[in-house]
Amino acid sequence: MKRLSLLFFCILGAALTAIPVAAQSLNNEVLLNGISMLDTPYVAGVLDREDTEELVLNTDELDCTTFVEYVIAMTLTPTGENNYKDERVVADIVRKLRYRDGQINGYTSRLHYMTEWAQNAVNAGLLEDVTAAHSQYTTKVQTGYMTSHPNLYRHLANNQQNVQEMRSIEQRLNGIDVHYIPQNYLPSDGFDWIQDGDIIMFTSNTPGLDIAHMGIAFHVSGKLALLHASSKEKKVMVSKYTINKLLEDNPRWTGIRVLRVKK
Repeated sequence: MKRLSLLFFCILGAALTAIPVAAQSLNNEVLLNGISMLDTPYVAGVLDREDTEELVLNTDELDCTTFVEYVIAMTLTPTGENNYKDERVVADIVRKLRYRDGQINGYTSRLHYMTEWAQNAVNAGLLEDVTAAHSQYTTKVQTGYMTSHPNLYRHLANNQQNVQEMRSIEQRLNGIDVHYIPQNYLPSDGFDWIQDGDIIMFTSNTPGLDIAHMGIAFHVSGKLALLHASSKEKKVMVSKYTINKLLEDNPRWTGIRVLRVKK
């Protein structure tokens, strides 16, 4: 395990006072763990700095996926005295989330496509996909972005073995039908079944890309917003607009999938 830094945090009262938060949200551990990371810098490629694939735990620099992973891991780790979280348990949950069947075996064992990431987490009993129970709409998964743009990825550029392995993974994912909520069917206040702390994944029509972004559902003043690591704002923040508006403003985002942490 490559340990860069692991921040064991408690709830930030100052952050809570700056946001209109419903009383019931104060008891939502997923949301509170996410809020405690507000203003943490967004940094891309944190997991790709080493030549060999090792478990990286770094809550000082986050992207949209690692932010969600650490929040889930902290939520599922029992809290001991003085708000202590056992680092070994946190690391084990992150490994189960980040790697196929929880096994680290090179770059391609990491779950780069979020369709597979979600299914792996459901199979591991860490998350449940609640979308299917509430939406009849499905979309067909199409991947291939990584092998079509290998030079964008440090461990694919000039590494044909990794490219071939990724292409095989993409072929396994292609054609899978998943339930989602199309952009036109999501109201600004969301649906009553979408809870604070649910994991929101944005489906994409970018060729070869299944999921464009992810974050955590957060109702602010009755509207469904997103707590996320923003590449645009370069930090963890609560979106200035509703999830519905984010979809309207991003023509490459087609809808959302909703997953929930299993406690």
